[in-house]
Amino acid sequence: MRPEDFAAGSAPRGVHPAPARPPVQPRTGRFVVIRRNGGQAPFDTSKITVAMTKAFLGVEGGAGVASSRIHEIVDRLTQQVVHALTRRSPSGGVLHIEDIQDHVELALMRAGEQQVARAYVIYREQRAARRAETRGEQPAAPTPTSRITVVHDDGSRKPLDIERIEQLLTEACSDLQDVDAGQVLAAALPNLFDGITEDGVATTLVMSARGLIEKEPDYSCVAARLLLDVLRREVLSAIAGQPVCCGQEEMAGRYPDYFAHYVQQAIAHQLLDPALADFDLAALGRALCPERDLQFTYLGLQTLYDRYFVHHGGVRIELPQAFFMRVAMGLALQEKEDRERHAREFYDLLSSFDFMSSTPTLFNAGTPRPQLSSCYLTTVPDDLDGIFSAIRDDALLSKYAGGLGNDWTQVRALGAHIRGTNGKSQGVVPFLKVANDTAVAVNQGGKRKGAMCAYLETWHLDIEEFLELRKNTGDDRRRTHDMNTANWIPDLFMRRVAGEQDWTLFSPHETADLHDLYGPAFDARYQEYERRVQAGEGLQHKVVSAVELWRKMLSMLFETGHPWLTFKDPCNLRSPQAHVGVVHSSNLCTEITLNTSDSEIAVCNLGSVNLARHVDENGLQLDKLQRTADIAMRMLDNVIDYNYYAVPAARESNLRHRPLGLGIMGFQDALYALRIPYASEEAVAFADRSMEAISYFAIQASTLLAEERGAYPSFEGSLWSQGVLPIDSIQRLAQARGDQYLQLDDNQSMDWRTLRERVRTVGMRNSNCLAIAPTATISNICGVTQSIEPTYQNLYVKSNLSGEFTMTNPWLVRDLKAAGLWDEVMINDLKYFDGSVQAIDRVPEEIKSLYATAFELDPCWLVEAGARRQKWIDQSQSLNLYMAEASGRKLDALYRLAWLRGLKTTYYLRSLGATHMEKGNEEQVGATDDAAVCSLLDEDCEVCQ
Repeated sequence: MRPEDFAAGSAPRGVHPAPARPPVQPRTGRFVVIRRNGGQAPFDTSKITVAMTKAFLGVEGGAGVASSRIHEIVDRLTQQVVHALTRRSPSGGVLHIEDIQDHVELALMRAGEQQVARAYVIYREQRAARRAETRGEQPAAPTPTSRITVVHDDGSRKPLDIERIEQLLTEACSDLQDVDAGQVLAAALPNLFDGITEDGVATTLVMSARGLIEKEPDYSCVAARLLLDVLRREVLSAIAGQPVCCGQEEMAGRYPDYFAHYVQQAIAHQLLDPALADFDLAALGRALCPERDLQFTYLGLQTLYDRYFVHHGGVRIELPQAFFMRVAMGLALQEKEDRERHAREFYDLLSSFDFMSSTPTLFNAGTPRPQLSSCYLTTVPDDLDGIFSAIRDDALLSKYAGGLGNDWTQVRALGAHIRGTNGKSQGVVPFLKVANDTAVAVNQGGKRKGAMCAYLETWHLDIEEFLELRKNTGDDRRRTHDMNTANWIPDLFMRRVAGEQDWTLFSPHETADLHDLYGPAFDARYQEYERRVQAGEGLQHKVVSAVELWRKMLSMLFETGHPWLTFKDPCNLRSPQAHVGVVHSSNLCTEITLNTSDSEIAVCNLGSVNLARHVDENGLQLDKLQRTADIAMRMLDNVIDYNYYAVPAARESNLRHRPLGLGIMGFQDALYALRIPYASEEAVAFADRSMEAISYFAIQASTLLAEERGAYPSFEGSLWSQGVLPIDSIQRLAQARGDQYLQLDDNQSMDWRTLRERVRTVGMRNSNCLAIAPTATISNICGVTQSIEPTYQNLYVKSNLSGEFTMTNPWLVRDLKAAGLWDEVMINDLKYFDGSVQAIDRVPEEIKSLYATAFELDPCWLVEAGARRQKWIDQSQSLNLYMAEASGRKLDALYRLAWLRGLKTTYYLRSLGATHMEKGNEEQVGATDDAAVCSLLDEDCEVCQ
């Protein structure tokens, strides 16, 4: 295979629309409709479809099976009506509106849909009555019965305070468009009953607003504000020791006093670090912005309520702005001067959603046990004591909410000789089983599932069994159903695949130096071992076809979702820290590429810029982005010194190298704001420009910190010290690989020459600055799309640990409203087509292109955008790849393209199940298949973000 053919057929090809129903049109001719007022209009069959769909929705609703049934019947009946109206005049003619509606009634009756036909008849009569009336009055809203009494927390009964409810709903709907407090009240009243509890009333109001989200996304904010009222009552009552209710306007006066009392009480309950009391609590209380409580969506606030807010005895004592200030104070504790000023800066960045720290930081900042880092990377040695010491370290790190990435390549293979016992090894798999069960047993302190990923290099003799670890068949003692797995692939293997050559597997106890080699040095040593095998030296080995092993990798990736494909050589050749070690693996989410060894555990400290809040109609807001990067890098650098380390090796490594991972989220929202389709050259260019700016400002911020605090201890000898920045390190990869195996744009637009010289002379505070994590949970908190992901669906139900949430794309709804297309029929269509607009013929092409969902994009666009980002990043990115109709050939082309474009790592492959490919068929095609599975993946990713 020629190098130029290596990724043949894999260039981006644009949006792949979902299978569309052909529009129902008259067979021939041209028809005109005479309206009741004598006017004329072209015959539009979609109006028949819309009218009948509304009638069905009025009778059956639009959820689940009903939605599919409605579409199927309406399609069939529309065909029948059109045929009946046009069969006698195939060349065209005149139709009257009343005749059309008569045929619709008749078709419904003949189909046995009497209830729907009756609803349609009533609808026609009501329309006729309204036309006949010159004036009409809106019916009065129903009033609640005065007999309803509410049981309060102290057991007393009081009449339902309808005035307070109306006031609360009015406040919740204020400054929001297209929401109606009356609709929420009307939905809530039937669910209120005599003897309902106070909490029951509040829950009913929240659920009533939540039920309207699919019709209008802003009801998510209404539901959040109603939940906020519940939270205020719970928190303020707990702080005051007696029942307290407080509206939004009152909170401006209450927040400062509450904040000081909250900190003092939480310290007394040993929930917060006593050092927080040293801050000027009154001044910080006055700095809180109560109005920012109103920017949450329901999913965001519910997530914080369930898992993040400090609580005592199961009762929350932390309000949202106090939460952000508590995190800011924790991160400012290490500041030697102007701690209050830095705390206010950190708070402003967090509470505005311009930047968000990772989940462990949000959980634990300001607490007595501040474990703030997201993931830990370890190398497991090849001896029993070392193996179980590594597993012990995993348990301790997992206990305090750390995600784990383990390099297992040094452990000898199945059948290898054990000198101490003169026996044979059982290989790496049984130890992986123990590690898997450790992650299950030590489930991150009881807060969420343990999360671990095992890495193995492709030349390891156990690689074939490693590929099958996640299978549901075979010997369960050699399966790890709860552990993620990843291939650590050298470039030489990819070249062997391209050349359709053989590949030799070795046991690391005989080829130990391969573990620490990469690039040309690895190639030379590996080929020397192959020559020794050919010379009959007796090395334990197995020769396989590189293409067949590659195919098995792709097959297992599709079947089980694992192992992920990550690339050893670009991670090491472009590593700023190659002078002090080797990158042996990535982390749980494949965005961290730091050195590890038997004595050094790498630590990643993460946070993400909300890109959607740094664009306007003119594009990127560079001044704002620079300010955000300066403050965010300071926050992340503070994590290193303030952090609690469960394992000494992690502390020593983190203080020596001080690596950070500044990433992004809301990339898709930024594209929406700029009116750029994801599947476009413009989107790839924006990925390039935005990441260049973030890279530039992050590196610049690290030099500012180096001026103030000093360079990191291992700076000398690094690529930074040589003036080699991430954009420059591409040449190192090109030289090692050869230009024919690296096709990567290296254009740049900012003043890198000046920054390069500054880095070389002033130094860097951090060995690494950039990594794009999944941001599964913090993006929910901020109400934006996850990380660099395309929109999953425009309308779907998301499941996570906080429950199920209706997710409606507000950008799409805004555009459909502007086009006059947002109504119940459109909602029903979106449900039927799994959140896709591609098959809805009345939606304009511009909207279809802009709102193409993840599985409707050619995945090559994801790779191309990822490659443009990768050139600016000193670590890597969690890059999920979506494929609607996966095949071996497509997977082969896609992952070869990823390697050819210089990507360091890839993450999940998400493929559709048969339920999405053909309605009514429940059989799944892929392991990473639909909404339920995607939501589970989000929970895994939460460890990072």
